[in-house]
Amino acid sequence: MDTDVLVVGAGAAGIAAARRLAALGVSCRVLEAGARVGGRAYNESASFGTPFDHGANWIHEAEDNPLTLLAHALGFVTREERRRTRDILLVGERPATPAEAAAYQAACDAFDAAAEARVARGGPDIPLAEAVPRGGAWDATATHWLSSQISGVAAEQFSLQDYVATALDGLNLQVEAGFGALVARLAEGLPITLRARVERLRWGGDGVVAEGQGGTLRARAAIVTVSTGVLAAGSLRFTPALPPEVEAMIAGLPQGLLSKIALRASGEGRLGLGAFARLGRRVDGPGDGAMSWMLWPWGRDHAVGFIGGDAAWALAREGPAAAEAHARAELARYVGSAEVARGFAPGAVVTDWATNPLFLGAYSHARVGAAGARAALRDARLAEGRLRFAGEACHARYAGTVGGAWSSGELAAEQVAAALEE
Repeated sequence: MDTDVLVVGAGAAGIAAARRLAALGVSCRVLEAGARVGGRAYNESASFGTPFDHGANWIHEAEDNPLTLLAHALGFVTREERRRTRDILLVGERPATPAEAAAYQAACDAFDAAAEARVARGGPDIPLAEAVPRGGAWDATATHWLSSQISGVAAEQFSLQDYVATALDGLNLQVEAGFGALVARLAEGLPITLRARVERLRWGGDGVVAEGQGGTLRARAAIVTVSTGVLAAGSLRFTPALPPEVEAMIAGLPQGLLSKIALRASGEGRLGLGAFARLGRRVDGPGDGAMSWMLWPWGRDHAVGFIGGDAAWALAREGPAAAEAHARAELARYVGSAEVARGFAPGAVVTDWATNPLFLGAYSHARVGAAGARAALRDARLAEGRLRFAGEACHARYAGTVGGAWSSGELAAEQVAAALEE
């Protein structure tokens, strides 16, 4: 055997698994298909000269998130954020009145209350869209922000039970050096091989065998941490094939999409708005993929637009130029097209989570009727417990978060280590 445990993927779950295995005295080798660590927590400074997170941006539920203590122990500077409010909230082409802004907040609160009440009543799982208020002046906007934007999937396609089980409402922390920088720091010193895509994982014998760009490696056990989007696409083949019930779990947890389109200021002007200014607007009607904005994070010179769900997938198919044009048109709603042309340099940074074959989406959601798939995939015990799955999709509470992926990786490491002792 080349090592005790093979870990497939060097995102947060894989890094956490490797760290935990090391602490338990179990040898491992992490095989990463890409040229970097971190997975969907990716930070770089080349685009703007300052840190920019392409993926994960917040340490969610920071009160209970294991990464909070790790970040502070390593000296990373963080900033707290709890609010849902907007510095500018538009209704059509004008700013919302205080009464309208309050009505928007009330609609968001009513959305969550209705979803929670419907789950509490019991009964079969239904689409989130069927459980929440409809017809009010701000109901469609609340649904858009809380489902398509935050969760990356339209409410019609989203399990009500999964939405309620994984809803986030605690303290959020932003990391000055970048969330991706934190995750990369936590990978330092680990036995990680980059550009080592695993194409086939054989698990039917006494051990496991990984075949791919990194050659052939043998181990006593394996932890698979790649996204459910990649697993569903068949990019990693298993021999023998995974049991049908495991394949059903993966199919029940597809990847949603939240994309970022970032524009850089061309001068010193900041549109009269301070650091971390937030912009949003009321949706105009069905199919309106309204963006939200965060301007000048940490006082830096770029504005970050967020677009999720079906609108994000559509832009990803059209390409970066279309995404940039869409973002500029959206931002022009707030400050006018002349100010956008004058105040922002040509070009944009457009994230590629939808098209990147190593991810094929941003984070998972459960299809209607598949809310139990997260726990089931987490607990799937193949090869007498020597093959496990981990990642954000496997966390029944903090799905879609780096903290959830991290905790999932630690758990899988403990489970595999225990299986090796049996």
